[in-house]
Amino acid sequence: MPPQNNSRNTIVFIVIAGLMLLAYNFFVMEPQTQQRRAAQQAAAESTAGPVTAPATSAAVFTEDRTVALGRNGAVRVPIQTGNLTGSLSLTGGRIDDLFLTRYRETIDKDSPAVELFRPEGMKHAFFAQFGWVGPNVPGGVPGPATPWRLTQGSTLTPTTPIVLTWDNGAGLRFTRRISIDDLYMFTITDTVANFSAQAVTITPASSIQRQGVPDTLGRNQVLHEGAIGTFGDGEAYSTTQLKYKGWAKKPSVKHESTGGWLGITDKYWLAALVPTQDEKIDAEFRVTDAGGLDIHAAGMLGEPVTIQPNTQINETQRLFAGAKRNEILAGYEKSQDLPRFVYAIDWGFLFFLTRPIFWLIEFFYSFLGNFGLAILALTLFVRLLMFPLANKSYESMSKMRNLQPRMEEIKKKHPDEPQKQQQELMALYQKEKINPLAGCLPLLLQIPVFYAVYKMLFVTIEMRHQPFFGWIRDLSAPDPTTIWNLFGLIPWDPTSAPLVGTLLGGTFALSILAIFYGLTMWLQMSMSPQAPDPMQRRIFQFMPIVFTFIMATFPAGLLIYWAWSNILTIFQQYVIMHRLKAENPIDTFLARFKKA
Repeated sequence: MPPQNNSRNTIVFIVIAGLMLLAYNFFVMEPQTQQRRAAQQAAAESTAGPVTAPATSAAVFTEDRTVALGRNGAVRVPIQTGNLTGSLSLTGGRIDDLFLTRYRETIDKDSPAVELFRPEGMKHAFFAQFGWVGPNVPGGVPGPATPWRLTQGSTLTPTTPIVLTWDNGAGLRFTRRISIDDLYMFTITDTVANFSAQAVTITPASSIQRQGVPDTLGRNQVLHEGAIGTFGDGEAYSTTQLKYKGWAKKPSVKHESTGGWLGITDKYWLAALVPTQDEKIDAEFRVTDAGGLDIHAAGMLGEPVTIQPNTQINETQRLFAGAKRNEILAGYEKSQDLPRFVYAIDWGFLFFLTRPIFWLIEFFYSFLGNFGLAILALTLFVRLLMFPLANKSYESMSKMRNLQPRMEEIKKKHPDEPQKQQQELMALYQKEKINPLAGCLPLLLQIPVFYAVYKMLFVTIEMRHQPFFGWIRDLSAPDPTTIWNLFGLIPWDPTSAPLVGTLLGGTFALSILAIFYGLTMWLQMSMSPQAPDPMQRRIFQFMPIVFTFIMATFPAGLLIYWAWSNILTIFQQYVIMHRLKAENPIDTFLARFKKA
């Protein structure tokens, strides 16, 4: 009797705990999430219009991006394009407030725009600044605290550049013209006039700085996030990458280059400094500890220039701040002769496969208008390419399956003589003209293709937030239906659960798409010859179950690719096995169905 009571109490406890967990999420976590989203949306909208104030005031940025302005002058200049909105600070002339208006944080229609830059003083500040280095220059040179004055323009747009000026009071006048194109490229042209009686030598300097690392970055080992740059001697260029963890171990990494580019990259977004391509630069990736806060900076120094009295010089630099779309990066690579700019996208070591696969899926998308359908078309194309090789492989596997009884007889005949078993099996293979390894070749060839498809789906922004059909609204994210929300019947995100959210959304996730994939994998493996060793057979039997849980955390687009590939493989195998009269689970099922 006591054991039964204990079992009943345990079940009651689990049910009550589950109900409490659901109630906590529904009444506490969900409202907090909605409040955060509303605050982010309001903050995004607050930067869309002009932000001006009297000239001597200062702007204070709070955690929710509320801007408190004084009365005596403009401290910010609005930025407004078809792709960007935000502002730049007249203090230091920093470009430090940018939203990507064509991209949203989530697939919700009310989701705020993606934030790229945020001003210093806020958590995870991220900005670009431009200035000069000039030791012992009378009156100094512009730096992070320089109070620039707006002398031309009121809003930075693709058709209306702005001009900033600053006089150092000792004969040097600095004029900065900032323009922006229709996409994501800023052009910063500095003019320095020397009205003093002596020559002055100064060096152009610029940097992109990120204070700390946002919690959403740096977790995925398959993806590069951190420092990135392309450096060379004017002819040969190579791309350097430093992930955040590796960057912390190398606080200062320097490069000399003629032209090139450098910056800080996220999964889909990039901030990069672009010098004039015939200029020699000293580039540096640096990490400094500021009271427990790691400050990551990608900076460069141009060539020192001497300004004679009553003369002036010009220096032009560019800043890319935006989305890593392949056609945009390729366009800048061509128009501005930027070396390897498309490799700001992390195509991976199989780039020779990843990039062509991306071009193919873009081609199919141009006709089908749906990236899910494009994935299906891509899978079919890959299977057709491998059709001749796969056909031979499946014929060999079918013949192997027909030989299973004779192979078992050989094992029974020599139960304690493994060497004798092997000799007779090899003689049997030679007599029937079968290569037992032929069945593995198509699988081995598919592994790099599988990885390349996974990489392409994971890193290309073109797949981000792209829907398929039904409940699959984002091919680049895992299937949101899991056993924990009754496969979508309960409007609840298991990953938001306190304490166990990571496990429910990761290790123990089990979605509809993952289950379907697991069934196709099981059927495909059931059609293959059984392993001779009992332990191997058990391992193969458990593989579909294990992979069902593993693949549940992968992007939905990848599961669609792999499940559809399994279906095509099953169809091809069945046709061959049926023709060769090899036993297979489909014919066995159909025979039982007819008898019933």
